[in-house]
Amino acid sequence: MRKWGPLAAVCLGTFMLLLDVTIVIVALPDMARALDASLSDLQWVIDGYALALAALLLGIGAAADLLGRRRVHVAGVVLFAAASLACGLASSPTALVAARGVQGVGAAAMFATTLPLLASVYRGKERSVALGLWGAVSGAAAAIGPVAGGLLTEGPGWRWIFFVNLPVSVAAIWLTARTVPESRAERGRRIDWAGTAAFAVFAGAATYAVVRAGSQGWTSVSTLSTFGIAALALLCFVLVERRVEHPLLEMSLFRAPGFVGVMAGALAFNASAFAVLPYTSIWLQTVLGLSPVQGGLAVLPLAATAFVVAAVGGRLLHGVRPGPAIGVGLALIGVGTLGQAVLGAGSSWPALLPGLIVAGIGTGLVSPALAGAALASVPPERAGMAGGAVNTFRQLGYAFGVAVFGTVLTSRMGGTLGAGRSHALAGGGAPGLRAAGVPEHALRAAFASGLNTAAVVAGAVGVVAGVAVLVLVRGDRKAPQAAPVGQAGQPGAGGGVGVV
Repeated sequence: MRKWGPLAAVCLGTFMLLLDVTIVIVALPDMARALDASLSDLQWVIDGYALALAALLLGIGAAADLLGRRRVHVAGVVLFAAASLACGLASSPTALVAARGVQGVGAAAMFATTLPLLASVYRGKERSVALGLWGAVSGAAAAIGPVAGGLLTEGPGWRWIFFVNLPVSVAAIWLTARTVPESRAERGRRIDWAGTAAFAVFAGAATYAVVRAGSQGWTSVSTLSTFGIAALALLCFVLVERRVEHPLLEMSLFRAPGFVGVMAGALAFNASAFAVLPYTSIWLQTVLGLSPVQGGLAVLPLAATAFVVAAVGGRLLHGVRPGPAIGVGLALIGVGTLGQAVLGAGSSWPALLPGLIVAGIGTGLVSPALAGAALASVPPERAGMAGGAVNTFRQLGYAFGVAVFGTVLTSRMGGTLGAGRSHALAGGGAPGLRAAGVPEHALRAAFASGLNTAAVVAGAVGVVAGVAVLVLVRGDRKAPQAAPVGQAGQPGAGGGVGVV
């Protein structure tokens, strides 16, 4: 218990925060019906969590170094549990979105401290074992999420996908307090609150602008104004990071082509591989009539294939430079996502299988290799910063992708159904549209066309990013003691095959 208790405590927290991404996807149609939620509400149910995680990950990690990593980790679990309870009790879309944002704050505190805590407890061979098991748990959470979400949604109801976090949180808090020692970084550092705030405003405003563009148009005053706020916040972030003594992210790192390539790959990875899946889940359940369990099983091949490839590839690609693995993996994700753009009015879920499997192969190559590539592209003393940046860019890519592809989806469907009906259909309103007299063939054809267009855009992002990584990440060094593909790398680097 004392030897492996810290690993169990950290893995419980990681399992929860990763599970709460994929588990929610399958429950979106039921949430929409129960809360009378619109498409933009559903987008924010996903993006509120991802944005809070992305915007605060670096800042909370720096704060934890000073305040105490165990203390911040436990506070994150407590906040995550309280927000999960609020999510389960939510009576309106606004309440659910707000609770999901708070959940993301708790997840950021947990995720930012996970690997530093393991690194402070384990050394040598034990650290390699701990990181390998942690990576396996990460991958298992992503694979289990869709099926678990379907079982809970179809059984006791969608609210239980949040309530189930409560007993797990209690166990995680008890184990952490009992087995994990406190650890801190060196004294004399300051927390970059200004940079944290500027980055949070940029991420939130940019995502809000894209979501707003879906209903108001890209050239509307509100959309352009919000994009302007995002641009100003990004400029402020860059200026702050260039002047503070201890920045969240050193701007000088972007002078290295390898680092730029890795960050571009991280941003594109989650967008291309995962950001279309929420709309796919809505299509499967509300248009095709699959149950939540069947909908979860239909998208499971991506995560399951990624888990197998990451495990097998870890042995075959040990010691290989990570840049080519990421470039080829992203290209495969792009091809696999493009392969999902084959739907028609008469299509069913088997049409997605080849594309999901190919994208899963690419995901199994990219996800664990990103950590090693980030470490190899920066000096050793910046390893933690690079690892945190990878996780931040991944979450940001997912949030942006969900917003952008939702806008693409509704724009395409609007050409045949009209703007109002397209937003209703994309938000899970197919039953209501049927009752209003919209022909079944029109609903199926419109949604299939919209999903195809979104998949084409997402696939193009993956292919272009893969080529960019192959061009930019060419002279990367081997990361010191980098873990093989399929495992976590160094403290501050993320592993696993999940979308977090």
